[in-house]
Amino acid sequence: MRIDVLTLFPELITPILTGSVLGRARAANVWSLATHDIRDHGLGRHRSVDDTPFGGGSGMVLRVDVVAAALRALPGAQPPPHVVLLEASGRRFDHAVAARLATLPRLVFICGHYEGVDARVRENLVDEALSIGDFVLTGGELAACVIIDAVVRLLPGALGNAHSAVDESFANGRLEYPHYTRPRDWEGHTVPDVLASGDHGRVAAWRQQEADARTFAWRPDLAAVAGVRDPAIVRAEAEAEAAAKRARRHRGNR
Repeated sequence: MRIDVLTLFPELITPILTGSVLGRARAANVWSLATHDIRDHGLGRHRSVDDTPFGGGSGMVLRVDVVAAALRALPGAQPPPHVVLLEASGRRFDHAVAARLATLPRLVFICGHYEGVDARVRENLVDEALSIGDFVLTGGELAACVIIDAVVRLLPGALGNAHSAVDESFANGRLEYPHYTRPRDWEGHTVPDVLASGDHGRVAAWRQQEADARTFAWRPDLAAVAGVRDPAIVRAEAEAEAAAKRARRHRGNR
């Protein structure tokens, strides 16, 4: 995958996206990154990139002609890019969007700044606008880095274990089950016995139950969509069914 980032502050992008997992994936040619300074296409002696808003108001607005010039100056016509504007009013970014973007060969991110971007950028120059949450940042750079991180780690070869992205939170509409490692006993807090049992079936069942319990307790919005029921009710029903089976076996042995 090829990723281009159009920004007024390219120095904010590269340090975040060249370390750890993403850095190793980039070195392995799983993906490539190029940053482009929008100010290179600014107007006049001072390379102006913004202006006051029509109709009045505070702040400065990034000019559509400057953003268009930066976008059109990107090198290489192939593969055709999917252009994303980082904007507070954009669609909320989530795992499903990350998975969709991870299937595309080339992404271009436009980072807004100041009071915002001329509305004609979204109306005419981009494929979609995304937001990472219901809050406002000083610019789109951090949002772009968050989205790129979430997308790149889904690319084949990005993670050391290909199954890591399958079992994690949100991949199946639920939160992930809890993880434990050594020491088994820490200040009286012990790892659940089932995880040391060696019984893979019991471990899988426990993890599913814990994932459901976490989702139901911590993210009821996800639980409603995924159809996760109250774990207490599920356990009570299972115990009642087991008791009924024992009663039937008891009657049959008379």
